Amino acid sequence: MKAAQLLALIWILIPALGCAQSEPAKPDYFNQSVADSNPLRTEQARELDEYIKTIAADRRRFKQLFQPDYSSAAAFEKSAEPLRAAFCESIGYPPPGKRPDQPATYKKIGEDSIGVYYRATFPILPHVHSEGIFIVPRSAKGKTPLIISMHGGGGSPEVALFNGGSNYRDMVRGAVKRGFLVYAPQHLFKADGYPKDIRRQIDDRMRLIGTSITAVEIAKITYAIDELIKRPDVDASRIGMVGLSYGGYYAQVTPAVDPRIKVSVSSCYFGVQEGRYAKEELSVPSDFRFMNRMTLFNDADLVALICPRAHQIQAGSRDNASHRETGKQIAPRAAEFYERLNLNDRFEHVIFEGGHEFNDKAAWAFVEKHL
Repeated sequence: MKAAQLLALIWILIPALGCAQSEPAKPDYFNQSVADSNPLRTEQARELDEYIKTIAADRRRFKQLFQPDYSSAAAFEKSAEPLRAAFCESIGYPPPGKRPDQPATYKKIGEDSIGVYYRATFPILPHVHSEGIFIVPRSAKGKTPLIISMHGGGGSPEVALFNGGSNYRDMVRGAVKRGFLVYAPQHLFKADGYPKDIRRQIDDRMRLIGTSITAVEIAKITYAIDELIKRPDVDASRIGMVGLSYGGYYAQVTPAVDPRIKVSVSSCYFGVQEGRYAKEELSVPSDFRFMNRMTLFNDADLVALICPRAHQIQAGSRDNASHRETGKQIAPRAAEFYERLNLNDRFEHVIFEGGHEFNDKAAWAFVEKHL
């Protein structure tokens, strides 16, 4: 190589060699303080919180699902079917499992001046039956209307029936005195030998198999009705339902699912969960936290699945405000379904003088009028 060429090559390589000597060695792995990205996680939490609030306040999904047709009562019922189907899917109704072939049983347990009392059992699901007290009034002749009387949280048919009925007042015997057949079913709230939160535990486990305690307990009523209407003394065209507190919940969701229930009275329940949700979402009990509970199936909108059948909502003036005030705010939205069909008398929102109790006077006057 000529001297001039060698000098030129050296001149080119010298800067490169200099750079190589001045650059520090690269680490094996890039590293950074974890705390540096903490603001990103904080922002993620803020964004998701805002997203939940935005969706909860957005009524567009409900309006897309339910487009009421007020041209007639029949047209309205038909237009509500997509909402009913979505509600059933949300709670997992009907519950999975083959219905047993065993017949219903009625064991006489007592009688008095107004009726004859039976322990009724209706097999409804694998290893599951609906159990309660069935009462035949002495005044019954031929086919007779049937009332489902649903106890509240921690209660039982016996608490609602015996020794004066406690705060249930005449919610069970009142129907018998008026000549109605009565089925008062038992739902799960406590059980000897099981944890205090057995209801929540069972509901959590039911979610894992595709249903919920709400769906199963609705089935404990509707599947029992399937058997009761086979009796020659039951008028299948005249079925009503009443309930207090948790029973008031079931007196709303059961007729929402089963159109055979022609009149219903929901006492001391309406709007309670909506009020809790507005203050703190997770204060709503777990069995009320089914999918879309507060966006598609809040209490006022569920009344659309009862309309045009008669429905009364009760609340006591001396009950806790949570069992009354939010209900007062949302009741007009429920009433509108009836008003637009010119069926105003089939919906009542009653604030009665009393506490957390069943108001017999308002309830039975409404039931007798519409059944």
